[in-house]
Amino acid sequence: MFIIKKKYNFMKKYFLAFFIFLSMGCFSSTKDIETIKGFDIEKFLGKWYEIARLDHSFERGLDYVTATYSVRDDGKIKVLNQGRDADGKTKNAEGKAFLKETPDRSGELRVSFFWIFYAKYRIIMLDENYTYAVVTSSNRDYLWILSRTPVISDTLMEELLNFCKNLQFKTDKLIFPKQV
Repeated sequence: MFIIKKKYNFMKKYFLAFFIFLSMGCFSSTKDIETIKGFDIEKFLGKWYEIARLDHSFERGLDYVTATYSVRDDGKIKVLNQGRDADGKTKNAEGKAFLKETPDRSGELRVSFFWIFYAKYRIIMLDENYTYAVVTSSNRDYLWILSRTPVISDTLMEELLNFCKNLQFKTDKLIFPKQV
């Protein structure tokens, strides 16, 4: 009887922890945020400078971060992320992406840097000239502000930060990597 009760308590704690984990994911989901419509992947190709980001281990400590998108031979998109660490060494991550096909041509891609595991790449703001963008993933722990130039105006930065803050991103946690 004691073993069954102990096992039941363990299962109860396990399910409670699992429910809390799932709930946290639901609260930070970006499902309520629309991606841009009428997306033209051809205009998006090329080099983008990372102006701001939320912290993640795969970019931690990097400055001069860029993302370059080009078409691969198989029709998918080549993604080349580069940055420099504190010692000046260039770090590269090469991945692949494909555009999620939707009738409204939404700005949503699937990106993979590891074998068959793909993550959402959701463009939630993009100017008509494709000179700056705001990108997230499946939850609000991921956020990038990108630009075609290494520096943007203070006015544009304020506009983008307000946009992100209004969508409940933690803008006070943003990292602004060196670009120049």
